[in-house]
Amino acid sequence: MADAHNAKRIGAVDCPGGGQVWIDGHILYVGHMRHPSGTSIVDVSDPRAPKILATIEMPEGWHSHKVHAANGIMVVNHERLGKGGPAEFGGGLGIYDVSKPANPRLITKWKTAGKGVHRYSFDGRYAYISPTVEGYIGNIVMILDLVDPARPVEVGRWWIPGQWQAGGEEYPWTDWVEPRCHHPLRVGDRLYVSYWHHGFFILDIADMAKPKLVSAANTSPTFPHPTHTCLVYPTPLKGRRVMVVADEDVAKLWPAPPSFTWIYDITQERAPVPISTFQVAGLDPDGAPQPAMTGCHQPSERLAGTVIPFAWFAQGLRLVDIADPFAPKEVGYYRPDPPPGCERASSNDVTIDDRGLIYLIDRQRGVDIIESSVL
Repeated sequence: MADAHNAKRIGAVDCPGGGQVWIDGHILYVGHMRHPSGTSIVDVSDPRAPKILATIEMPEGWHSHKVHAANGIMVVNHERLGKGGPAEFGGGLGIYDVSKPANPRLITKWKTAGKGVHRYSFDGRYAYISPTVEGYIGNIVMILDLVDPARPVEVGRWWIPGQWQAGGEEYPWTDWVEPRCHHPLRVGDRLYVSYWHHGFFILDIADMAKPKLVSAANTSPTFPHPTHTCLVYPTPLKGRRVMVVADEDVAKLWPAPPSFTWIYDITQERAPVPISTFQVAGLDPDGAPQPAMTGCHQPSERLAGTVIPFAWFAQGLRLVDIADPFAPKEVGYYRPDPPPGCERASSNDVTIDDRGLIYLIDRQRGVDIIESSVL
């Protein structure tokens, strides 16, 4: 039986497993992990009886496990997954008209070289993406203008010096993990970019055509988990500007205990400093190595107060209050049963809607709809 505290499941979507859930109004968008499932569009007006309105499929060898929607436009990623399937499909972004959610219409596909686009964000006009690009090693940062969604225009890019192989840059990481932009998130004129085992970077994008480095930090190799997401809290907490930095519990540099989340003080943004961490109680009793996908993955990119919902892989939903950023504390959780045929849950992403309802997707199967008194 599912285990819960200050959280209750009120509905569910029976669908293939996914990488991301996104809500726009009362329409839920689900990005799936594996072909043939690509994207599902679900009406959650009645969260106790959600209705799947439309599905979009993907060819073998590709997936679209991330999705964002705003202003009647849906953006999904196209990324190589495996080695089979049609090479001509190509990586990039699928851009859809979802003004009628039951009838999504492909407007255009923006293509890029190589594996494609991984995680990204979209504010209704600009997409802040992590593509592989011809001439570069690994994923880089790119900003696309979708003011005309039929004609996306690149307005800026940034990379760690050494990634631009075609530009003759010397590659300094022969004994280290290849650079990989993972997830850019914008707040004001700053872009907060997770860069996997290269840590995170804060970029000034007041001039989007010329992003400038403000500062950077990296907890690797001391801590062997990759940096997954950098989520800035929108207002000061205890007089400090705060950023939640989630490490993903995969791709460890060596066998290690489960990953956790950091809280950084970025009040002096040129000198970000960690001030606290949060780990699920009892998950790391002795520092011994544990299997991947046991610990932290992803916080909700939408916030309502100081309680942040987290998708914590095998530990399900964790509700973490950062009102005191020096001492984050868990105030609720929902640990789902494993999907049929699975040994344990694998909660991959989470978001909330304007009613305070929580949507938690398992990468193996299904979306749980949860309400909580602490949000």
